[in-house]
Amino acid sequence: MKTIEISGIEHPAPNVVLGLMRIQDLDDDAVRTLVRTARDAGIDFFDHADIYGRDLHGCEARFAEAMRLSPSERGQITIQTKAGIVREGPYFDFSYEHIVESVEGSLRALDTDYIDILLLHRPDALVEPDEVARAFDELEAAGKVRAFGVSNHTPRQIDLLKRSVRQPIVANQIQLSITHSPTIAQGVAANMQGEEQSLTLDGGGIIDYCRLHDIAVQAWSPFQAGFFTGVFLDSPDHPELNAVIDRLARKYDVPPIAIAVAWITRHPARMQVVLGTTNPERVSGAAEGSGIPLTRAEWYELFRAAGYRVP
Repeated sequence: MKTIEISGIEHPAPNVVLGLMRIQDLDDDAVRTLVRTARDAGIDFFDHADIYGRDLHGCEARFAEAMRLSPSERGQITIQTKAGIVREGPYFDFSYEHIVESVEGSLRALDTDYIDILLLHRPDALVEPDEVARAFDELEAAGKVRAFGVSNHTPRQIDLLKRSVRQPIVANQIQLSITHSPTIAQGVAANMQGEEQSLTLDGGGIIDYCRLHDIAVQAWSPFQAGFFTGVFLDSPDHPELNAVIDRLARKYDVPPIAIAVAWITRHPARMQVVLGTTNPERVSGAAEGSGIPLTRAEWYELFRAAGYRVP
């Protein structure tokens, strides 16, 4: 498993992460099998959010109840969680009170003394950066959160936070897959008149911005064709792409899911792939994509097969 360095985290982070948003209904054995499979593959980084599960903090609690980690076991893994979405609205809340309350709830649910990384979960249009800074300072000083990041934020939104927040923003979790990669396509097609792909939206340059500022890019929904529109792997809607994926899977002697992962991890932007599956076999297969050395020609062939223009 290839790793990356993330500021504030004691040990190297794997470039494939296990997301746990779907474990609420798994029994203890199923959760432990899923986590053990991930650990065997070199994945010791687990992604949560306060809103994952039927109840608030539901998946965090399910993880803790099933794993019952000892202090030494807790120290061997990285736990990341997110705060900021109020699903009863739904709306977004980056107020001091909501951030602190959410973290306290996550600590109780996860049965841990600290969160390794806290992400602000989607942008809050009403954000007051000074309130975020106050929450971050208090949580850091109390030893409750060790590092901070964001999710789905544009460069300008991060800059706005950084006017007040002292801590480095260490990660930005964005939707990214071969078929959903406008953040990459914009740069490739810059200044191509008449091409929708060339449009710069939301400040643009998210990937380059993260590279310039040592922010790890975390790719969520790495196998989704679009915004929760179904996976592209084996989909009849993507025959050309799957033909290329299958050919490369045979070449590298890995399952197709590993090629989908490798397309993301091959990028030099310190990317992590966030898996959302509860299938241990798919976790193992995806992990095989961690270090596949796709050539430039292969990477761009996948990019073109997904429907993006390469001038």
